[in-house]
Amino acid sequence: MSLTMAILMLVGMWLSVAAAMLWGVLRIVRRHSQQHHMPLKPAVKPQPVRRARRHAGAH
Repeated sequence: MSLTMAILMLVGMWLSVAAAMLWGVLRIVRRHSQQHHMPLKPAVKPQPVRRARRHAGAH
């Protein structure tokens, strides 16, 4: 194998690895960015729980 062919193969492998890494990063970013683009719903305050009043039975 000639030196030129070896260098071209190394560059080609480097480009394929770089493309695979870029694809992985873009896939992760795309999956995590969907949460931030959803419209925000107004926060609903939880109502306090009203419990039935019990009178002491010791009278």
